[in-house]
Amino acid sequence: MQTRLFDLLTPQVAVQALEQSYSLTLDGTVSPYPSYINRVYGVRTDDGEELIAKFYRPGRWRWEALLEEHRFIEDCARGDVPVVAPIADSDGDTLQELEVETTGNPGDNPGDDPADTRTRCETFAFALFPKRGGRNFDAESDEQWFRLGALAGRCHLAGGTRTAPNRPVLAPSTAAGYVAELIEDGVVHPDCREEFEELCGTTIEAFAPMFDGVRYQRVHGDCHRGNILERPGEGLLLIDFDDTMSAPPVQDIWLLLPDHAENCRRELTMLLEGYEQFLPFDHATTALIEPLRFMRIIYFLTWQARQRHDYWFQNAHPDWGSKAFWITEIEDLRSQAGAVG
Repeated sequence: MQTRLFDLLTPQVAVQALEQSYSLTLDGTVSPYPSYINRVYGVRTDDGEELIAKFYRPGRWRWEALLEEHRFIEDCARGDVPVVAPIADSDGDTLQELEVETTGNPGDNPGDDPADTRTRCETFAFALFPKRGGRNFDAESDEQWFRLGALAGRCHLAGGTRTAPNRPVLAPSTAAGYVAELIEDGVVHPDCREEFEELCGTTIEAFAPMFDGVRYQRVHGDCHRGNILERPGEGLLLIDFDDTMSAPPVQDIWLLLPDHAENCRRELTMLLEGYEQFLPFDHATTALIEPLRFMRIIYFLTWQARQRHDYWFQNAHPDWGSKAFWITEIEDLRSQAGAVG
């Protein structure tokens, strides 16, 4: 994955691309949002309308996969699920493309020759969204947990209307591939590599049969409470579909829980009661929660590794990849492997 290409995406370049693609006149206000994966900016029109521009990280998703994210949001919107749908241009397209010419090597690949001065054209996919604020929703009562479950059920009702063949499939084989990527890319500290590889391989092999015959469908993929806002007078709002994937529906349930499932039985019961107002739920798949949590740790490590050269990421995580870092991660994985067993 290319990481330092975002150095080419200056606020001025971003504003020009937005104005040209959407026939807008912006007032020059550009407010960066904290995001390590993509570049997200708050902008404002001359009329005072506030918008959010999302420039996707080059190399992370194919064009078709980005369109599938947009289609899922639009399917949710058509099903009256409270989401923030992308804005279409005059041709009805929600995904745009920006090409930036650069001379020389932007430093994305360590093996590139720094003396290479050829002119290159780098491409950024981007989209524009209306700005929708809200406050964090911290469920405490049974009724609030019920509401969260109902939101997930409504999302999955829309998610089941079509597939997303270009998005990840959250399966043991996928997690094993992520482990191989981390090893092959040399990001695991040499002193920790063997232990990490053996622990992950043994654990994934042990729980892989649990996923045989399980139903998969299009899900949000990152449905934790940080991606759910409450808008006064309107209700809950589900945001950030960047990790749209195919997975067992329980993936969007366990992320809502405040702790391991065995410590949250009441919350889980209320979530599922809310969910089943819209869709039946296979209660046997709650056994997959701890394996899914194990795989999420690996997924998150891979996500971090792919952006480890990013300037913003390095500033926020200066110790990422150190021996101490990997010792801690392996301890967390070992603890979670115990929960799986």
